Amino acid sequence: MRCPFCTHEETQVVETRESDEGDVIRRRRRCTHCDKRFTTYERPEIALPQVVKKDGARAEFDEAKIRGSMLLALRKRPVSVEQVDAAVERIRDKLLTGGAKEVASTRLGELVMRELKRIDKVAYVRFASVYRSFEDVDEFRQLIRDI
Repeated sequence: MRCPFCTHEETQVVETRESDEGDVIRRRRRCTHCDKRFTTYERPEIALPQVVKKDGARAEFDEAKIRGSMLLALRKRPVSVEQVDAAVERIRDKLLTGGAKEVASTRLGELVMRELKRIDKVAYVRFASVYRSFEDVDEFRQLIRDI
């Protein structure tokens, strides 16, 4: 670890503490050259896949966008924030365990629809009607029959 004060390459760990949740390690360090102390934090780095949009553009996975889309579909529905957070977490976990470096936006949309179908059928229909952009009423009827 390089010293932030003198940029010397050698530092010594003086103290190590783990956070209460166990997800962060705090290390107190001392530079062996200038003798100044500083703190570093270690957290696991989790790499979520890039989202590949229909036009081929790539974007970072954004949980806020997923949550926002779900909340819009769930507007005025009796679903708690905890249920939405759990659904977003399940989507995130599926992406992480999949191990892919990229995921198609269509796959992401399907995951959102699956979660909405699980927690609220009306929200599922709302989301699907926009996401699938139905051409006629018969397609929409078929979706409702499938539920």
